[in-house]
Amino acid sequence: MPRDATSYVGRFAPSPTGPLHLGSLIAALASFLAARHRGGTWLVRMEDIDPPREEPGASGRILHSLQAHGLHWDGPVLYQSTRGAAYDTALDALGRVGHLFSCDCTRANMGPGGSCCGTCRNTGAATAPSALRVAVPAACRIDFDDVVQGAQSCALGRELPDFIVRRKDGLYAYQLAVVVDDEQQGITEIVRGSDLLESTARQIYLQQLLGCRTPDYMHVPVLTDGQGRKFSKQNHAPPLDDTAACDNLRSALHFLRQPQPGSDLDTPERLLRAATASWSPRHMPQSLSLDLPSRG
Repeated sequence: MPRDATSYVGRFAPSPTGPLHLGSLIAALASFLAARHRGGTWLVRMEDIDPPREEPGASGRILHSLQAHGLHWDGPVLYQSTRGAAYDTALDALGRVGHLFSCDCTRANMGPGGSCCGTCRNTGAATAPSALRVAVPAACRIDFDDVVQGAQSCALGRELPDFIVRRKDGLYAYQLAVVVDDEQQGITEIVRGSDLLESTARQIYLQQLLGCRTPDYMHVPVLTDGQGRKFSKQNHAPPLDDTAACDNLRSALHFLRQPQPGSDLDTPERLLRAATASWSPRHMPQSLSLDLPSRG
C-alpha cells in the first residue's frame, strides 16, 4: 500500500560511468517529480561500487548537471564506495542463517541468466577466487504491483536462481548494495527505468531475507534511439548540454507524457514547480521503452 505523503522518500541513484544524457535525465526527473508532488524527500546516491566501469570525474559532472537542471536534492549525497562495512554486515547476516554459498563457476559454464551451473550450491566452491551467491528455493515466487507496469510476477527460483551478491573480484553486487542502502536511507518508493524491472524480484527477495521494508516501485519507460537501443554511454548517447536545461526538461516531460508547462516559464526551477503540480504517472504508457516522440 502507498505510504503516507509526509513520509515519502525517493532517490536517484546513478552510476558514474559517464555524464548525464537525456535518458538518465528522464529517470532523474520522474523520481524528482514523484517525490516533490508528494511533498517528500528526494535523495541522490552515487552507485560507485564498480571502479573498472567508472569514468574519472563523472560523479562531479553528474551532480553539476542535476543542479543545472534545477534538480536539487535533500541532504548529503551517499557514495556506495563508503558503505563496505554495511554490505559486509548484510553478508554476515545472510551467511549465519545459511542463505549464501560460494561459487567458482566461469562464464563458460554458467546457467541461464548467469546462474550457477548447479553443483556449487551442494558441494561448495573448492577453489579461489569465488563469488558469493544467495540460494533461492526452486519454488520461490515474487509478486508485486508496479505503479506504471502493473502487476508483476516472477518465478525467481526458476527464472533468476541463486544470484550473486559479491563478485569473484571481491566487489559487492548491485543487488545487495541497493537493498542495504534503500533500507538505510528509508526509501519508500523507487522510481527508475524499466531496464531495472528484472532486478526487482531479486531485490525484494533480499529485502525479505534481511528483514528490510519493501518500497513501492515505479518503472518508467527507457529512452531508445531509432534502432531500438537504450540511450547509454555504450551506445554513444550524447551528454546533456547544461546550458539548455529548460529545453532538456521539456523534452523529458514530453517523453513521460506529462503536461508541458507554459512557455513563459524560463528557468528550470519555475518549470519544475509547474511540472510538480501536474505530475501524474497515469499519463505514462506501460511500454518498457520508447523513442522520443515528436513534439510537432
